[in-house]
Amino acid sequence: MPIEITMPRLSDTMEEGTLVRWNVKPGDKVAASDHIADVETDKATMELNVFDEGTIASLAIDEGGTVPVGALIAVLAEDGESVEDAAKAAGSATSNGEAKDNPPAQAEPAGDTAGETAPPVQTAPAPAPSGGNGKVRISPLARKLADERGIDITTIQGSGPDGRIIKRDILSAGSGSAGAAAAASVAAPAKPAPPVAPVAAAGLEAKTVQLSGMRKTIAKRLVESKTTVPHFQVSVAVDMDALLELRKTINGQLETQGVKLSVNDFITRAIALACLENPVINASWNGDSVVYHGSVNVGTAIALPIKDDGSGGGLLVATVRDVQNKGLRQISSEVKELATKARTTGLPPEAMSDSTITISNLGMPQYGVTQFTAIVNPPNAAIIAVGAALEQPVVRNGNLEVGHVMNVTLSGDHRVIDGASAAEYLSTLRRLLENPAALLV
Repeated sequence: MPIEITMPRLSDTMEEGTLVRWNVKPGDKVAASDHIADVETDKATMELNVFDEGTIASLAIDEGGTVPVGALIAVLAEDGESVEDAAKAAGSATSNGEAKDNPPAQAEPAGDTAGETAPPVQTAPAPAPSGGNGKVRISPLARKLADERGIDITTIQGSGPDGRIIKRDILSAGSGSAGAAAAASVAAPAKPAPPVAPVAAAGLEAKTVQLSGMRKTIAKRLVESKTTVPHFQVSVAVDMDALLELRKTINGQLETQGVKLSVNDFITRAIALACLENPVINASWNGDSVVYHGSVNVGTAIALPIKDDGSGGGLLVATVRDVQNKGLRQISSEVKELATKARTTGLPPEAMSDSTITISNLGMPQYGVTQFTAIVNPPNAAIIAVGAALEQPVVRNGNLEVGHVMNVTLSGDHRVIDGASAAEYLSTLRRLLENPAALLV
């Protein structure tokens, strides 16, 4: 009998998933543990593996579709079972790319669905794709977009499997329908033309991009943090000349081994060692108690790239555990590996959990950011915002010189950390960064 593949719960807070990419198509044979799709959860994009052997009979949702956890997304035919029979057994709606409990509705004229009194625009009819029973083949996401835009789906020729209408068909038809409607409205009335709206600047495009699961979670968590956590900020300026010189020397010695330490690697270790001297910072608010952690797990904020269509982007926090017990080379290796996975295949939930303090570094020279404040990442009690180490005038021993200065700002949860404790911690952090040999032992 056919095997139904449903949207799995890939994180403890996941309620729905977006099918980013299928790696299989109907008729493909798969084995247990094969990577058949990429799914975007509320935290990251993750691999979806199949647990059974068989042949893909049908794909129930298109790429870009979002469905709740537990919803049917694909059907697998067992060995020896007909692909056609498996697809039919899963229901005609599944074979047409529809959810089982959402049978395709009869298409209505665009004017009626929008509630308009003007007659619908006359357009040349296009062949209505069907599944042989007179019903239009259209994915749930495409139907939703068509309803929102008032597009008559019976006039659209689908470009998906078996002529199914998918998202790109609706987006393409939308621009044409809008143009036709505009032309009809201009020809009808004999009234003065309204003022022309300002034209968008060259290279800009007015559009609306639906929030991804990750963006929704980021928005929710940041609002909760900013409105429920009593934030305060404390900043210090750090003389970075000694650290930059030490880094240059070490990287020169390690060049033949393909190792290159970043300034962030030194800062990450310094943050952990400073917590050993100031354990109150390495803590979490727990409602009616404060939890002081026995190890320093540094969460590193990683920005994800924004795609050409405006989607993507976002921010996730990858965790490097027991940083107080790791050397610079190991820290560097782990951070690079986590960043690469985050921007390509995505990170599993365990790689983004259990941080006890967070670093947000915008100190890349190309940005030129000198100072900023970050929002606390609950349940952490502190987050360290790091600016760029830039050349500027400094006074040393009464003399005016040119040096590299970096601003560091601690945002703290005032329920856990007092201002004096934050100042003491930053004083320790500055001492370690200005005397970087201590970071090597």
